[in-house]
Amino acid sequence: MNNYTAYIGEQLRALTAIPSPSGFTKEAASYLLKTFTDMGFQPELSIKGNVLVPIGGDGDPLVLAAHIDTLGAMVRSIKDNGRLRPTTLGGHQWRTADGENCTVHTRDGHVYTGVVLDSEPSSHVADEKIEQSEEHMEILLDENVSSKKETLTLGIQTGDIIAMDPRTVITKSGYIKSRFLDDKLSAAILLGLAKAVKEEGLSLNRRVSLLFTVYEEVGHGGCVIPADTREMISVDMGCVGADLGCTEHMVSICAKDSGGPYNYDLITALTEIAKSQNLDFAIDIYPHYISDVEATLRAGYDIRHGLVGPGVYASHNYERSHMDGVANTFRLLRTYITR
Repeated sequence: MNNYTAYIGEQLRALTAIPSPSGFTKEAASYLLKTFTDMGFQPELSIKGNVLVPIGGDGDPLVLAAHIDTLGAMVRSIKDNGRLRPTTLGGHQWRTADGENCTVHTRDGHVYTGVVLDSEPSSHVADEKIEQSEEHMEILLDENVSSKKETLTLGIQTGDIIAMDPRTVITKSGYIKSRFLDDKLSAAILLGLAKAVKEEGLSLNRRVSLLFTVYEEVGHGGCVIPADTREMISVDMGCVGADLGCTEHMVSICAKDSGGPYNYDLITALTEIAKSQNLDFAIDIYPHYISDVEATLRAGYDIRHGLVGPGVYASHNYERSHMDGVANTFRLLRTYITR
């Protein structure tokens, strides 16, 4: 497993280094297409931008889904002083991004760096701290601009993408710190699973496909899947926090979230595997969570559905997990598709 965790770590670094807020995922999808092709698989790119990768097996089709789109922002307008007013992509929390470095991506291919700050960030100037809400946040470009006209001259316009720096770190003790572990950590785990299938010639107990979606953070990433799918598991972050059993070292098996209960028999089967393999796991309920597979159900597909993933602390923030959680999630999925 050590070789696969190292590979998963490498893939996480590669994926987080590619800016991919919802609606701006072509480069991340292209990376997956090349990586899976180089492995010997035949990935497919949908019109929408999702990447589907059949990895083997026959009958009773199963889809394992992770998303490669992230939270981010878009230029809403350019202020008279040349700074950018942003609008949120996904459930982005501005209080977690105050002071963060970022990049601005124009439609003609230019990339500019900048910093996210509220409109009066200096404690030596402001009488009161300004609320860190969207209307008070702005992007200061690392360019010599002080007017709307000067910023427009750079080619920046309304609708350009703003991506926060991920700051990915994997410590010697196994802790993983980064923005966008939701859900690039699970995407990296699926890459590791595919590598194991290919290198070890694993015999799969059904037809298994990996699906990487690109609009999960805005609610419709998993709306289209192969028509004959019987079962789908979202491989997404497990929540760590108050009233939850999961830690960063565990694999989370979600019984219910804001969209309702997951398939009872599937959750039972995953739990029995976790027990039989002596995995460190927790069954939890997430009151403020909805996954790709629920978008699939709402699109009308008649499937069994589940949600698992490594424990991630401080979701939609600068997040933290651990390689133990990666290993437990990897082993759960590997056993489920080969037992």
